[in-house]
Amino acid sequence: MVSVQEQMAVIRRGAVEILVEAELEEKLQAAARTGKPLKIKAGFDPTAPDLHLGHTVLIQKLKQFQELGHEVIFLIGDFTGMIGDPTGKSETRKPLTREQVLQNAETYKEQVFKILDPARTRVVFNSEWLGPMNAAGLIQLAARYTVARMLERDDFHKRFTSQQPIAIHEFLYPLIQGYDSVALQSDVELGGTDQKFNLLVGRELQRQEGQRPQTVLTTPLLEGLDGVNKMSKSLGNYIGITEPAKEIYGKVMSISDTLMLRYYELLSDIDLVGLRRVQDGVEGDAGGAHPMESKKALARELVGRFHGPGAARQAEEEFVLQFRQKEIPDDIPLIEFSAGQPVWICRLLAETGLVASNGEARRLIQQGGVKLDGEKVTDPDLEVAISAAVVLQAGKRRFARIIFKQN
Repeated sequence: MVSVQEQMAVIRRGAVEILVEAELEEKLQAAARTGKPLKIKAGFDPTAPDLHLGHTVLIQKLKQFQELGHEVIFLIGDFTGMIGDPTGKSETRKPLTREQVLQNAETYKEQVFKILDPARTRVVFNSEWLGPMNAAGLIQLAARYTVARMLERDDFHKRFTSQQPIAIHEFLYPLIQGYDSVALQSDVELGGTDQKFNLLVGRELQRQEGQRPQTVLTTPLLEGLDGVNKMSKSLGNYIGITEPAKEIYGKVMSISDTLMLRYYELLSDIDLVGLRRVQDGVEGDAGGAHPMESKKALARELVGRFHGPGAARQAEEEFVLQFRQKEIPDDIPLIEFSAGQPVWICRLLAETGLVASNGEARRLIQQGGVKLDGEKVTDPDLEVAISAAVVLQAGKRRFARIIFKQN
């Protein structure tokens, strides 16, 4: 049996806030005494058919609770998905149709079980209890929260003060998400930092129902390949979990050492002792793991998770072979470049800092000193197509892996 102290060390890993931590410790102690596992809930609105690594931060935390012996409830918000989560939105979000929600939900289930154990995961749809709720029930639920309290939420407050429209149904979203916690009698709910308000509504509604309020655990929003912005398909800085093994491996290898530490903490199954060795290696402490080997191990782990260990080994072999054959260093800087259409090679060289000017870029190409993905560039008027990432070389020692961001 894992002690409460050991459980808390695992649970704290990568968490931003635990509200209230003392309450969680009490719940864990009670679970140990009674042998009754805690109910750990996380909700996902199936608003898109595929997931990226940013979505899996919560799922990875669910897995940790699962491995500690607790009951994991993977809640698919098929009902809330038709409302549209207003979190972080500057305008009213277009709701999805029932058909879109159900189609996306099936894809979600296939993808999350690459991380969670399906035999130990309870999958529920919130339409089960929200669908039968009549108008009277919805009005009673709406009566439990005031408009003033709703306007305390940051995105609602900003839209209200800037005179941007807020539809009435958007106020219902936090209440309905909170009611999910009442229906499931959850002990702990997980969510990103942007969901904190909604999670706290769940605590309040449980308290009103006479239930013990759930503990709220928030996780950070994972930075994308640029190391700055939240991972997002619209920004092009994402790693999709259904992408080919070679793409996932290459993208992981392109991240900075600092971002690698973040990914290890939030996405890896490595234990706390192993995580410390990775940190020591990046910080240059004696006895730490070599950063490049750590990065390869992370890339193997993530590819293996979604494509299997065989695909992970093959992706690594192809990566190493490609870079050795083309004499490209393994560890080169990552540069984000905004573009909505093919980019002139000279502009790309100059604006990424590999050369001082377009003129110098043209001369270097004419001298045979520029390579794109290991292949010599002979045409100074070449337009570089927008793709996931390219490796650009100027001279013998200047390299950059360029990630294109759609503008």
